[in-house]
Amino acid sequence: MRWLALFAILVLLAGCATYIPAGVVYTGGTMGVQGNPGDTSKMGKACMTSILALVAWGDASVEAAKEAGGIKDVAIINYEVTNVLGIYGQYCTVVRGR
Repeated sequence: MRWLALFAILVLLAGCATYIPAGVVYTGGTMGVQGNPGDTSKMGKACMTSILALVAWGDASVEAAKEAGGIKDVAIINYEVTNVLGIYGQYCTVVRGR
């Protein structure tokens, strides 16, 4: 029983290193992915939602974000993420352009 408890503690403390910051309890933030000089007067956003990491739906593609904002030429692409305890997650692509 002790070995199992020790193993569980080590797994929880080990964490996984990714290029995307992730909190165990809450994650929220914006990451810049691409930026080019240009007109950024329009903004479009496209999102996906995840529940319990069991089901996920939506279209968070750059194309969907472009369509949502009526953008033809993309200048900036960012990603926004919100995740609470792995229960609820929303992942969005935000584009700016003209």
